[in-house]
Amino acid sequence: MPTPIRTNVTRQLRTLIAALLPLLAALLVTAPAASARAEAADVVPTATLTEVTDFGTNPSNLRMYLYVPDSVTAHPAVVVAVHWCTGSGPDMYNGTEYDTLADRYGFVVVYPSVTRSSKCFDVSSPQALRRDGGSDPVGIKSMVDWVTRTYDADTSRVFATGISSGAMMTNVLLGDYPDVFAAGAAFSGVPFGCFATTDGSEWNSACAQGTVTRTAREWGDIARAAYPGHTGPRPRMQLWHGAEDDVLRYPNFGEMIKQWTNVQGVSQTPSATDTPQAGWTRTRYGGTGDRAPVEAISLQGVGHNLYSNGMAARVLTFFGLDSGGPAPQPQPGACKVTATTDAWNTGLTASLTITNTSTTAVNGWQLGFTLPVGQTITNGWGATYTPGSGAVTASNASYNAALAPGASVSIGYQANHTGNSAAPGAFTLNGTACTTG
Repeated sequence: MPTPIRTNVTRQLRTLIAALLPLLAALLVTAPAASARAEAADVVPTATLTEVTDFGTNPSNLRMYLYVPDSVTAHPAVVVAVHWCTGSGPDMYNGTEYDTLADRYGFVVVYPSVTRSSKCFDVSSPQALRRDGGSDPVGIKSMVDWVTRTYDADTSRVFATGISSGAMMTNVLLGDYPDVFAAGAAFSGVPFGCFATTDGSEWNSACAQGTVTRTAREWGDIARAAYPGHTGPRPRMQLWHGAEDDVLRYPNFGEMIKQWTNVQGVSQTPSATDTPQAGWTRTRYGGTGDRAPVEAISLQGVGHNLYSNGMAARVLTFFGLDSGGPAPQPQPGACKVTATTDAWNTGLTASLTITNTSTTAVNGWQLGFTLPVGQTITNGWGATYTPGSGAVTASNASYNAALAPGASVSIGYQANHTGNSAAPGAFTLNGTACTTG
């Protein structure tokens, strides 16, 4: 009789252990993440700029400053904001609005800070211009990794932006780490590799003066050579430049457009051109929406120090962070446009119906299409139309910006024509192709 009793006890113990093992495994898996979040709360107070030390490999002795809002979201996005020559991370914090925008949208901001005497970032050495080669890019990548680990950040939403030397570093980061950064925004910069030197100098006069010109393919090859093994998607790029820049001269703007359109594999011919405000010319390449592969803003009559309040909000729109998360974008076939025209003599009325056929809501839309040759829009309703001919962008009105799954909105315009009164034949919604019918 003792043997069955022992057997039953053994079976009960085995059953109990089997039940406990999954629970123990789950605790072991989740404990590090919970511990990391708790450690972050202890080390980095919210709603104030804080220096972080011992964040990882840092060959050029950069300093790391971090801003975490009270409202930081679960799996937050990360924005790396890179300062100008003679500046610092705290200067970038004080001189831009990324912290207040982080308060609104819940992302984390990293402010790298140079310690070398020039206070310029290394964008010229051979070490800086290749992935994991050393110098500043490696230190900045370590900062991103630290934030990703500590806050369980969304690795698909890591972005870089910078001014002057920081703009050049933004170009370098996107070239060195195309698998880390989803997009960048460069204010008064130069192409990746343009500042390259081999003599230890931090300055390349030929590039600064705008005399270094290459083909789009040559510029693209230089960027791709930083990480030749990369086969995935490439980061999108937003470029800002003053036409009167006398430090990093205006021809660099065109060279950057060449480079990043080639990297993205899109045409150098703009898909859309408009004027967001007086003196600005914005061109978009490879798409017409706010998240086009490349966006370039030229500022007439403006010099090197072009950054001003309000521009950071436009950067967030390009990044897709101005709704507290990744902006939902229709996928191919996830939108449908029906277009008809009613023509007379030299005029016509066009009616367009846009339907969101995806399963996610669209909050804010831009419809891109090309008018047939000879047509010019004279007025419209339901949207703002720019320009009046050629490649047109119709931007939502304040009352019809939201499109729930399955919802439709009707808009239209009147136009003059010289004989061809047909409706446009192809449309994009926020830069993505729609079906027609």
